[in-house]
Amino acid sequence: MASQTDASPLTAGTDDALALTRRFAATRRLSLDLVATLSDADASAQSMPDASPAKWHLAHTSWFFETFVLRDHVPGYALFDARYPFLFNSYYDAEGPRHARPQRGLLTRPSLDEIRVWRAHVDTAVQSALPDLPRAALALVELGLHHEQQHQELLLTDLKHLFAQNPLGPAAWEKRAIANEVAQFSAPFSPSDEAGAIRWVKGAEGVVSVGQGGDDFAFDCEVPQFSALLTPHALASRPVTNGEWQQFIADGGYHTPSLWLSDGWAWVQREDVEAPAYWRDGRQFTLSGWRDIDAHAPVTHISFFEADAFASWAGARLPTEIEWEAAAAALDPASGDQLDGAGPVQPSADPAADIGLQQMFGSVWEWTGSAYRPYPGFRAAPGAVGEYNGKFMSGQFVLRGGSCATPRGHLRASYRNFFYPHQRWQFTGVRLAKDL
Repeated sequence: MASQTDASPLTAGTDDALALTRRFAATRRLSLDLVATLSDADASAQSMPDASPAKWHLAHTSWFFETFVLRDHVPGYALFDARYPFLFNSYYDAEGPRHARPQRGLLTRPSLDEIRVWRAHVDTAVQSALPDLPRAALALVELGLHHEQQHQELLLTDLKHLFAQNPLGPAAWEKRAIANEVAQFSAPFSPSDEAGAIRWVKGAEGVVSVGQGGDDFAFDCEVPQFSALLTPHALASRPVTNGEWQQFIADGGYHTPSLWLSDGWAWVQREDVEAPAYWRDGRQFTLSGWRDIDAHAPVTHISFFEADAFASWAGARLPTEIEWEAAAAALDPASGDQLDGAGPVQPSADPAADIGLQQMFGSVWEWTGSAYRPYPGFRAAPGAVGEYNGKFMSGQFVLRGGSCATPRGHLRASYRNFFYPHQRWQFTGVRLAKDL
């Protein structure tokens, strides 16, 4: 979170408070829309230790607002249930002990309906308090909204991983849609337009600014802004497609150790990896069930190890996160295939273009070759919220650009996502780069 230390209160009716009130309502409503057709069993199951049940995401985001906004900044506020912080704290050590992450699927109670009641209680309390909150608390509401948007994407990717384990291959919304907003998610897929051949787009050279500047919101890992030197390079005009990945497979890419980093090759052998996650017999699992693989759509659900091996096979490399940010700085971060309820949650190809970079935002998170490390001068925020990013800056790699499951309006050019190199249950893809 970008540091805001001015604790002077905003008066009722200020644009800041009014805008936050509208955004708070819309963000919280979207989370409920995403689970509107799920059964209690759907929302309670956990498919692996890295994932969480859908209702846990709904609960954890409510815990965030109740803890850091209501408890800490609203005099006299009483917790809805004093047992919930132990259940729904994620990783904030400063907030005390918590239920183990790999065992979240054992929390059959509280039920999904009980979580909805708690959310409504928290929503009412936050919206009532917003006009009189001090500036420091408003900054925490802002952080909480971006935090909830992150969990909306995680809810979708965790749900996809869960349903992929079911031999029935269920669709999340397709046959149980009960509201227009939710029904839109189950719109039938149609093959993408021709992606067009990759073109190489020359990147910026010389000294560039990196990180978020000014007063707009940013997570603490995006600041402070600093200068970096870029040498001559080029980025691919679009992400790698499923069809190109099929060529990599056909050429023995998963059986050629010389293409792989040592840890990556060990992972391939240990996990018997032969294709992106959710691929099987020419089909791929989606949130709308099993579908034929769209050759023109960006490949997704690949690990850093796979992205790096493909780049080696293609005679290229992964972009650095600084190269990526410099290329995206002048583009619209709200463009592209992002989550807004207007279509299926699955990346598709943009129509081929003759100039410029395509799909820099949305579609798939793009692996970079950059380790997730602090920027020069980084300082974690004080208190428990200082644990949000900084303590994870070890052993992970940066992804840029967002995906089809990222809520529209959440992204910016400086946004840094990060995952371990073997992880691939997110909508992760790859754009190539090369030196000039």
